[in-house]
Amino acid sequence: MNLTAVIDFETTGISPGGGDRATEVAIVLLESGTVVDRFQSLMNAGVRIPSFITQLTGISNAMVAGAPAAAEVMREASRFVGNAPLVAHNAAFDRRFWQAELAQAGLAAPQPFICTLLLSRRLYPQAPNHKLGSLVDFHRLPRTGQAHRALADAEMAAELLGQIRHDLQHRHGVARPDHALLMALQRCAKSAVGTLMARHAKTQACY
Repeated sequence: MNLTAVIDFETTGISPGGGDRATEVAIVLLESGTVVDRFQSLMNAGVRIPSFITQLTGISNAMVAGAPAAAEVMREASRFVGNAPLVAHNAAFDRRFWQAELAQAGLAAPQPFICTLLLSRRLYPQAPNHKLGSLVDFHRLPRTGQAHRALADAEMAAELLGQIRHDLQHRHGVARPDHALLMALQRCAKSAVGTLMARHAKTQACY
């Protein structure tokens, strides 16, 4: 199966190294670009949520007080993802919390991350900015729920990933915009994107 897992965290802050913890995680599982399953849960990491975070996300201390323990949620999330590669918007943020929360649960985090933010910067320099909501509006993609809640943001990131793959196929001539290409593209200098696309399209044409 050609599975991809699009993930989003809501958290108490920006740095697990500074003591911030996850409050919610959501994962949208795609098979060949189609949503086949979803996972979402609040989590109780035993830390207080600052009031400004509650104002941003709507997630309160009372809500997480009755939620499952963070380690329990992360074990379920790890089983749900399995070996599927991970995708997130601004993946550097979500990767830090994925790794930190799994480490708290005594689990490894081997998956590479694709970043739809980095991909969008390379493919859509004309976008007004590269925030998730702005890119969803730029591409006229559906808004799937309340921004800054994990499932809505994961679903919008999945929609954006679908748009990126569509444009790679129809605008750049890449027959199979696979995970390896997306990893290479997000590391590629903006000036070298055209060369990378042409080389990849030519390679695929030989098979």
